[in-house]
Amino acid sequence: MDLSRMSLHQITLMGVGICVMLTMYFTVQLMKQHLFYWKNPKEQKAIIIIILMAPIYAADSFVGLLDIRGSKAFFMFLDSVKECYEALVIAKFMALMYSYLNISISKNIVPDGIKGREIHHSFPMTLFQPHTVRLNHHTLKLLKYWTWQFVVIRPICSILMITLQILGTYPTWLSWTFTIILNISVSLALYSLVAFYHVFAKELAPHKPLAKFMCIKGIVFFCFWQGVVLEILAAMGIIRSHHFWLDVEHIEEAIQNVLVCLEMVVFAISQQYAYHVAPYSGDVDAKLKLNKKNE
Repeated sequence: MDLSRMSLHQITLMGVGICVMLTMYFTVQLMKQHLFYWKNPKEQKAIIIIILMAPIYAADSFVGLLDIRGSKAFFMFLDSVKECYEALVIAKFMALMYSYLNISISKNIVPDGIKGREIHHSFPMTLFQPHTVRLNHHTLKLLKYWTWQFVVIRPICSILMITLQILGTYPTWLSWTFTIILNISVSLALYSLVAFYHVFAKELAPHKPLAKFMCIKGIVFFCFWQGVVLEILAAMGIIRSHHFWLDVEHIEEAIQNVLVCLEMVVFAISQQYAYHVAPYSGDVDAKLKLNKKNE
C-alpha cells in the first residue's frame, strides 16, 4: 500500500481502524475466557457488560470519523449512545460490588458486622450531608440512589437533546444547561461509588475493586475532559479549519473521536488485569493453597 498517495483522512481512518480492531480483539479475548469459565453468571454478566464499554466507545467514535461531515444531530446521537451505555455500566458496576459483598441490591440489608461503620463525606457533599454518618439501611440505600439517578437522567437528557436538535430549537444556553446537569449527575454517581468503595474497602479488597473502578472512571474522565479542552482550544482559535467543506466544530469532533479510539486500546488492555478470569477459573484458589502449603 502506497501511503504517499493516501489522503490524511484515509491514513487516519486506517490507523484508527487498527486501534478499533485491537480494542475488540482484547475485549473478545477476555469475554471468551469468562464464557469458558462461566461459574458465576450474576457477576460475570455484569463484567461482560462493563468490558464491552471500550469497544462500543471505539466503534462509535470510528463511525463518527467515517461520516466526518455528519450533522450536529448525528454526532449528538453518537455521543448519546456512548453516554447511555456509560450509565448502564455504572449501574452494573454497583450491582457487581453488591454481589461481591453478598448484599441484596433490592433490600440493602447491612450485615451486622459492619453496621455503624463511619462514612466521611467531603465538600461539596457536606453542604447537604453531615460530615460523618453511620452505615445503615438508609445510608446504603442513599448511596445506591445517588448512583442510579445518572442511569435515569442520562437517557432522558439524551432524548431531549436529540429531539430539540432535530426540531432546530437548541440554543447555546440550553446546551450548556444540559452539560451542567449531566456533569453534576455523573459526578454524584462517581462520588457515591468512591464512598461505597471506602466503606467496604476491607471486604472488597480481594476483588481489586479500585482497578475495576479506575477502568470505568478513566474512560469517563478522558472522554469528558478532553472534550472540554478541545472546545476551549476551538474557542481560543487554536483549533482552526483550513477546509471550506469542514468547519471547526467537525474538526473538533474528529479529533475527539481519534483520541477516544486510541485510548480505548489502553483501557481494553487494562481490563485484562482488572477483570481477569482467574477468580472463576480456579487459578486464585490454587495459588492461595500453594502459598499456605509453602508457609
